[in-house]
Amino acid sequence: MNELANNLPTVYATFWSLLPPLVAISLALLTKEVYSSLFVGIVIGGLLYANFNVEGAVLHVFKDGILGVLSDPYNIGILIFLVILGSMVCMLNRAGGSRAFGEWAKKHIKTRVGAQLSAIVLGVLIFIDDYFNCLTVGSVMRPITDEHKVSRAKLAYLIDATAAPVCIIAPISSWAAAVSGYVEGSDGFSIFLQAIPYNYYALLTIVAMLSIVLLKVDFGPMLTHEKNAINGDIYTTPDRPYSDAKEDVTVTKGTVIDLVFPIVVLIICCIIGMIYTGGFFSGTGFIQAFSDCDASLGLMLGSFVAFIITVIFYMSRRVLKFSESIACLPEGFKAMVPAILILTFAWALKAMTESLGAAEYVAAVVSTFSGSFIRLLPAIIFVVSCFLAFATGTSWGTFGILIPIVVNAFSAVNPTMMIISISACMAGAVCGDHCSPISDTTIMASAGAQCNHINHVSTQLPYAIVIAAISCITYLVAGAINNPYVPLAIGIILTVGTLYMIKRFSKTAN
Repeated sequence: MNELANNLPTVYATFWSLLPPLVAISLALLTKEVYSSLFVGIVIGGLLYANFNVEGAVLHVFKDGILGVLSDPYNIGILIFLVILGSMVCMLNRAGGSRAFGEWAKKHIKTRVGAQLSAIVLGVLIFIDDYFNCLTVGSVMRPITDEHKVSRAKLAYLIDATAAPVCIIAPISSWAAAVSGYVEGSDGFSIFLQAIPYNYYALLTIVAMLSIVLLKVDFGPMLTHEKNAINGDIYTTPDRPYSDAKEDVTVTKGTVIDLVFPIVVLIICCIIGMIYTGGFFSGTGFIQAFSDCDASLGLMLGSFVAFIITVIFYMSRRVLKFSESIACLPEGFKAMVPAILILTFAWALKAMTESLGAAEYVAAVVSTFSGSFIRLLPAIIFVVSCFLAFATGTSWGTFGILIPIVVNAFSAVNPTMMIISISACMAGAVCGDHCSPISDTTIMASAGAQCNHINHVSTQLPYAIVIAAISCITYLVAGAINNPYVPLAIGIILTVGTLYMIKRFSKTAN
């Protein structure tokens, strides 16, 4: 940190430490303009940190904020991963693989329901990382959902709902590795497995997503988007994101294999890259390697190797020349510029919030809930975790703050309540991440669907809030009976029943 680091700001570890993200989120939702909203939040964070000293605020914003996050190896790895993925998508389009898959899909996917279910299935299958999920599912499914007049906002929701909610209940994923690493002094992976049945928000989100598609029910702003899509406008708003990113499909000799092979190679290479960074090839076990992996480095290395293999594959099939494949690199970068800019601002805002002691403030609040509140604690942790992830835009940061508190509070006295509370923390973090316009996963879902970011946030929010309310009820029950399955059954009944009643008493787009 800069020279102000030795003098803590006046608002350190108080409620005011959450002001910058709250202002950014409120402005984004009100103005529908995300770049300036994020930057205003960053500036407010800088001013609060420097106790309103302008020079100190400017230094903190740019040196510790923007430059700080752009010099972080983890963040740089993610940005390189995005550019490589964008370049591969450009290659898939230019080689004709996407077009060929679209023609195949036209013959086999006949309905809007079928198109949406296909996106869900693909999203569930790509469970190793949420970033990877968002961009891969988006690039593959966009032509198909467009053909069947599914709005870009709906596609973004399906992508987002199969990203973090699936990763957080997948034992082999970058998220499992992150959570396991936060359970210090315990078998983190074993605890992660035990927590899966209690992860109600993630499980009920999958149930809700399938119910929404199969029951053909939409509500809130999404209903307007879906009605407009059926009438031919898949965007609803005048904004057409990524319109400058060309999707060159002039080559017509590509086949479905030119789409399937690169994606399969990408999945395999990313898995190998992740376990490589975890020491698998140095003798570490597979599960332990995933727990110890560096997801950013692994995804970057894996995607780079997959890019090279794809270039060679296309050259051997005489689908693309070497020069044509390399020409996709700047196009891929151009396609990712909006997502990279939003991510950079979101990371800088997170840095501002951390420098103001938001973590310490939330930890102090949570630690006050004990004693007679013990049975209510899972629901309380779920709500606090939702709010923290929503305000900061980070699930993993929320894990890092709350999970150690839960472990210290319950590991020696009530192991079952510890498992339930850890799961509530994970579920709440995913819920807040799902709702937040400054969440990197939400940003990636918008990029994958090539949907206006605020459109995605505003249409997804009512869906997430409904499931969050039901999840809160299930955690109240779980805290009372210490059993995962009865609350889950209650949650499933409430989810399907609520969506059925919404369908019955409201108009639908389908």
